[in-house]
Amino acid sequence: MLNGPLLKNILLFSLPIAASSILQQLFNSADTAIAGRFGNPDALAAVGTNGEIVSFVVSVSSGLAVGANVLIAHYIGSGRREKISSAVHTSMLFSVIAGIIFALIGQFVSAPLLTLINTPEDILDSAVGYLRMYFAGVPFLMIYDFGAAVLRSKGDSRRPLNALMLSGVINVLLNLFFVIVMKLNVLGVALATDISTAFSAALVVYWLFKEQEDFCIKLSKLKIEGAQLKKILIIGVPAAVQNAVFCIANIFLQSAINTFGSTAAAGSAVSMNYEYIAYYVNSAFGQAAATFTGQNYAAGKWKRCKKIFLICMAEALFAALLLCIGFVAFRYQASALFTSSAAEIEYSCERLLTVLLLQPLCTLYEIPAWTMRGMGYSSVPAAENMICICVVRIIWRFTVFEHFRTLRTIYIVFPFTWVITTVVAAVTFIIVCRMAYKKLPAVSE
Repeated sequence: MLNGPLLKNILLFSLPIAASSILQQLFNSADTAIAGRFGNPDALAAVGTNGEIVSFVVSVSSGLAVGANVLIAHYIGSGRREKISSAVHTSMLFSVIAGIIFALIGQFVSAPLLTLINTPEDILDSAVGYLRMYFAGVPFLMIYDFGAAVLRSKGDSRRPLNALMLSGVINVLLNLFFVIVMKLNVLGVALATDISTAFSAALVVYWLFKEQEDFCIKLSKLKIEGAQLKKILIIGVPAAVQNAVFCIANIFLQSAINTFGSTAAAGSAVSMNYEYIAYYVNSAFGQAAATFTGQNYAAGKWKRCKKIFLICMAEALFAALLLCIGFVAFRYQASALFTSSAAEIEYSCERLLTVLLLQPLCTLYEIPAWTMRGMGYSSVPAAENMICICVVRIIWRFTVFEHFRTLRTIYIVFPFTWVITTVVAAVTFIIVCRMAYKKLPAVSE
């Protein structure tokens, strides 16, 4: 990361992360598809209405893990390898504790939360059962995310991908077994996700036990060091907030979509699977920007940091355009993978045309946000996303939508907020870059 060609290395680093994130999301997509194809008639809507809540949990977990990634990358770039071991052990123990807390809270908030977002009465019980079972597996999700972040901080993005590829196969097979053979419906698909996530977490932990000294986990060294945890949270919490604000705002929008009935909710859920895929590709190049920038900024290589930003922006934008245009062009075929209902497919295609077609706009603020994180400025992008996306979408839900109650009214707010955020991000990015340059201890290149 500190030397050599950037174009190829960033691409080779980003693609496994993109594949990993997509596979992680496909756990829920597999749940949706199998529930829609083989479950009872309401199974697709029951799983799909949890989509934004599941995405919220995944976003918080992966966002917190960014703190570990950037901190360790800074230690590598600045040559402070003696700090790495304590950062690794603090990160992994924190992931276990935080995961257990999330799992416990989830058991109590599932029913009230799904009621709050107007989940249709005919699918409420099934949706609550799915969400509670999903929350039970959150500790495994967080262990995987933090373990993967540790490996990626030193440039290893392939083994986390390998873990998810194997667990993804397990997830699909267990989904089919629990739904078709055991007739467990939505409970079965959630259980399959938990088991497969536990497998990926166990594999990453095993690799860390076998790592070289700086990155090797030893049970005797597992403890929370306050100074390390503070640094992780300073970067990770704003990153988690930035990831989560999308989901928080979208949960409010989901409550509006649910008022159109379970068929509309199911169709929207189908479309969201493709939106997540496009978003995670953007996020992968963003994580590359944060990791590469983190090491090179700590090493004082400012010109190289600028090259990293431009390359990540170009590669992310190209990938987003390719994916989004492709999904929209084959929207009917893509939607039919998840459901055979003509009405649900039509609802899905309406959202794909309105939202996904313009989603490449997200690249224009995502890459600057991740670059700022890499330089240690994590609160700025979190604040701008909180205001420009979360607040605007919630206001839209209770003002514009109440006057024009159509699905298209809900969907159009997505590109509207992307444009606002891009403009704000451009200004803040320039300001932060100037501040970061002045704080460099030594500027090379």
